[in-house]
Amino acid sequence: MLRFPTNATSPSRRLSRLVATTVAGTLMALSLSAFAADLSEIESRGYLSVATEDNYSPFNYIEDGNAVGFNADMLEELRQYADFDVRQDILPWTGLLAAVSTGQYDMALTGASVSDERLRVFNYTPPYASAQHFAIKRADDDSISDVDDLSGKTVGVQAGSVLLSRLPELKKMLEDDGGKLGEVVQYESYPEAFADLANGRLDYVIDSAVPVNTLVASKPDVFAKGPAVSGAGYVSWPIPKNSPELLDYMTDFLAHMRETGRLAELQEKWFGESFPDLPTEPLTSVEQFHELAGLDG
Repeated sequence: MLRFPTNATSPSRRLSRLVATTVAGTLMALSLSAFAADLSEIESRGYLSVATEDNYSPFNYIEDGNAVGFNADMLEELRQYADFDVRQDILPWTGLLAAVSTGQYDMALTGASVSDERLRVFNYTPPYASAQHFAIKRADDDSISDVDDLSGKTVGVQAGSVLLSRLPELKKMLEDDGGKLGEVVQYESYPEAFADLANGRLDYVIDSAVPVNTLVASKPDVFAKGPAVSGAGYVSWPIPKNSPELLDYMTDFLAHMRETGRLAELQEKWFGESFPDLPTEPLTSVEQFHELAGLDG
C-alpha cells in the first residue's frame, strides 16, 4: 500500500501534481531536448546555467542563509576551472530535473542518484558518491537489525526519487524470505519523513549512504543506521542527452578534481569518506549502469 502523509495539504492534489511533473518532464524532454545547449553555445553566450536544490544535506542545503554542501564547494571549483561564468538557480527538488530536461537549465548540479528512468532522458557525469540505499531507524528501536526485520513495517521515502523506484529490490529481498513490504509513505522532503520517524509515525526511512551517514552522525541519540536495502548505486550530475560536448567537459572537470586530490578532500569533508573505486566514465545507458552496479547479476 502506498500513501502520502496525512499531515500534508491535499494529498490527492499533491499526488496529481507530482505525477504531472514527472510525465511532463519525460514527455517534454522528447520534444524540447533539441533546445538543450551544448558546450559551443554555452561558450558563445558566455555562461553555463545550473540548477541546484537547497534541502538535501550534505549535497546542497542552506545554513545561516547561505547555500552550503558538497555541491556548493564543487560549484566554486567549477567557477575557477571554467573559462565562462557559471550561473546558479536554486529550485525545489520536485521540479528540478524537469526544468533541466526541458532546456531551462544546462545541467543539474545536485545530489541526483542514477536510475533507469533518468538515463532515458539524461546522461550522467562520472559518479562522485555511492548511492547504495539503507534503512534509517530510531536509535532506541531494537526490533530492526537486518532486512527480514523490515517485513510489514511502514516505510517513508521521498516522492519521485530513485529510492522509491528501487523499492522492488527490497520487496524481493523480503519476499524471498517469506516477508512482505509494508505500507509506503511518500514525502516531498526528507526532513518531513525524519520528523515522522522520530515521533513514531514511521518504522523506518530509506535514504542513500551519504545522507544516512550524515544524519546518524549529527543525531546519534535519535537515529541509527539500519540494513542495506539495495544493491550498488551512484550519485552524479545529470546532463541532457543532446549535450555530449558538455558531458565531456564536465567529465574532464571531474578528472581534474580527482588528479589534484581536491575531489577526495571534498568527499572526506562532506561525506566522511572518499570513494576511490567509483567508475570514472560517464553513465550513458541503462545497460552500462546495470553492468557497473551489478544489477543484472
